[in-house]
Amino acid sequence: MKAIQVQVPGGPDSLLLVDLPDPLPGPGQVRVKAHAIGVGRPDVLIRQGTYKWMPPLPAVPGAELAGVVDAIGEGVTQWQLGDRVLVSARELAQRGGCYAEAIVVPQDAPYPLHPTVAFEDAVSLPNLQLALALMRVAGTSHRPQPHVLITGASGGVAGMLCQVAKHRGFATIGTSRTADKSQYARDHGFDHVVCTEQDDLKTQIQTLTQGRGVDLVFDHLGGQSLIDGLHSLASLGTVVSYNIVQGMPTEDVFQVLRKFLGKSLAVRCFSMHTFDEDPLARRALMQEAIELMAQGLVRPPEHQIFKLSEVRQTHVLLDQGRVSGKLVMQP
Repeated sequence: MKAIQVQVPGGPDSLLLVDLPDPLPGPGQVRVKAHAIGVGRPDVLIRQGTYKWMPPLPAVPGAELAGVVDAIGEGVTQWQLGDRVLVSARELAQRGGCYAEAIVVPQDAPYPLHPTVAFEDAVSLPNLQLALALMRVAGTSHRPQPHVLITGASGGVAGMLCQVAKHRGFATIGTSRTADKSQYARDHGFDHVVCTEQDDLKTQIQTLTQGRGVDLVFDHLGGQSLIDGLHSLASLGTVVSYNIVQGMPTEDVFQVLRKFLGKSLAVRCFSMHTFDEDPLARRALMQEAIELMAQGLVRPPEHQIFKLSEVRQTHVLLDQGRVSGKLVMQP
């Protein structure tokens, strides 16, 4: 089978298209033939060799794959040939493995897909699962008309966060670096978007919240963005940091918190790996995500389709921050 492999960490050129033996399911395992493969930030970290949960090299990146069960091992009772399923690497003992034409997994790993959920949409379900988890750990606001600020509003996780937050009664404010990405975010559900290339975030937040500030900030950028998020908070507000794409803040975060001591602000660092020790809760979040999408209560993002052999192009887009929606590869 064709697969993408990282043998030596590096840039997009380190992603190699290789031929590997067709995987065969053993007892209690199933093989899933890929119809759609998701591309995301953890894949970049595996490519660079910096992922905290790095698989051993040579490694096949890829955290999500949707397709059909096409081979069944001895003793499997949960699945039949042709079943439509989603494989998330969060359910596997080792991260990665989905940049391939097929993958063998334990029978209790896949999720059944509702027939109304297309394969290309299903690989965005882990982003929706993450959004649901982020809202859970952030807690709810008891203020009337609460506001949430979501950075990088044109991204896949941000789009899911926007929809989940609106279901929970929040007015949504996004940030984006360019006018075209800002328009994309507005077109896909954000109530307001601040283009940081053109507008002053602090002034816009004050205007949009009538001077009170936002109740929650979800930030995956890090750097100055996280500091700006703290400055945007209302009293008792919380910043949830779930990545630092732009690196660590240069200011001392605790000093900033002390500066706003009268507001009693909070910062939470979150990772889905929190649920590694609670698989039942993790799977419940994914089941909720599948139901929301199947019922049309959450829309999947627009996707850009690439061939598996075009994987380097997808990582160039990720490295350049030029992704809107979801990147999807097809074998």
